[in-house]
Amino acid sequence: MTATQVDLGTPAGPVPGDGGHLNSLDGIRAVAALLVLTLHVASVTGEMYGDSEFSWLVAHGDVGVAIFFVLSGLLLYRPWAAALFGAGRRPGTRVYLWRRALRVLPAYWVAVTAGLVLFHSARLGSVRTWVEWLGLLSIYDPDPWWTGTGPEGLYQMWTLPVEATFYLALPLIGAGVAFLAALRGGDVNRRGSRALLALALLGSVSFAYIAATFWPTWKPMMGLHLPRYLLWFALGMAVSLLAAWAKAQPAGRVGVLCRTLGSSAGACWLISALTFVVASTELTGPRTLSGDTFWASCFKTALYGVTAVFLVAPLALSDGRPGFADRALGNPVMRFLGRVSYSLFLWHVLVIAVLYRLADMKPLTGGFWPVLLVVVPLSVLVATLSHFLVEEPARRLGRRLGPGRRLGPGRSERDQQRRDNGQAEQLRGPLLPGVAPREGRQHPGGHEQ
Repeated sequence: MTATQVDLGTPAGPVPGDGGHLNSLDGIRAVAALLVLTLHVASVTGEMYGDSEFSWLVAHGDVGVAIFFVLSGLLLYRPWAAALFGAGRRPGTRVYLWRRALRVLPAYWVAVTAGLVLFHSARLGSVRTWVEWLGLLSIYDPDPWWTGTGPEGLYQMWTLPVEATFYLALPLIGAGVAFLAALRGGDVNRRGSRALLALALLGSVSFAYIAATFWPTWKPMMGLHLPRYLLWFALGMAVSLLAAWAKAQPAGRVGVLCRTLGSSAGACWLISALTFVVASTELTGPRTLSGDTFWASCFKTALYGVTAVFLVAPLALSDGRPGFADRALGNPVMRFLGRVSYSLFLWHVLVIAVLYRLADMKPLTGGFWPVLLVVVPLSVLVATLSHFLVEEPARRLGRRLGPGRRLGPGRSERDQQRRDNGQAEQLRGPLLPGVAPREGRQHPGGHEQ
């Protein structure tokens, strides 16, 4: 086994989204990113293969991918969910995809180029290598030149093609859910119920796809494709749907449910923690590179989904009042780590690989804690540089050059900026009504998912 080989369940990291949110959701992103980093340190040092309970827990840091996907479904589906109940219009597909591309691709391209130059110089002349890696196509290669989920320094990148596929599919999914919700008309409750049923059917695709992955023979590369993870995206979309439903009918049962969840972070997190402990057992499969089984894959998908949604939902449904959750996850340190979490994901495996190369260390050597204490600050430093030198300039450029930037008759640039700021403000703050967003509650600059 080499440092480049990881379990197929190893997550990639977070991808920024299009809507603002409570500061505590930034903190959740930071937690998820650090879970991923911890898993990869545990893998390269061999800690995850130990016999202790701690080894079992760090070996299941891939729960971070479920958290990321739930967040993506939650935040990106918000405008579609609001439109179901007449609270807005669905976003234009061109603008939506342009913003997604500008938020994801530039920093990804820089990190991938660095990985190929540093560790795979023999592949630099291969057009196929550049096309499949820069084009987010690596998981679809039927005969890859690497083993596991990716080559050295890049094996964490596999979930970005999954995210990209979801981005492309979301306008169609949103339109499909809206069509089913509107069938035979009906009031808010009928539309909401039909939409929720549609999302349940979407999530069930994961289990059908897992079955197809194992029968008649196991096809491991299929386990890296979007259908396997639709349950996690659908859970996030369901939270967004419930929030929009509650806004449309605050006094109804869904409104009561959402307010109860939003005020019960402690109970929800206890459920999340206990579910994660159960998931960190042999019930969800081995910790080695040996293949999963059908039932282990099903249990892992379900348990990780429950862990993630009960972690995220009380924050997403919060009324915005300061509390323990906000202090723990919405403080300046966690907000900053959440802000740079995408670049932290992109670069931390390269940091590990460079560290092991410079120190002439072999895989499965090095103490877990010493390596972790070196990798975390170095990764945060590189992530900070990537965020401010690549991510932020690309985002600003996208706003200036993207579709939908034409000014109407008599409209000045200042008018357009006010309009953009007003639209962005509608996406910030609590998903539920009750407390108006206060100054300082939103991330400076409207940090996106």
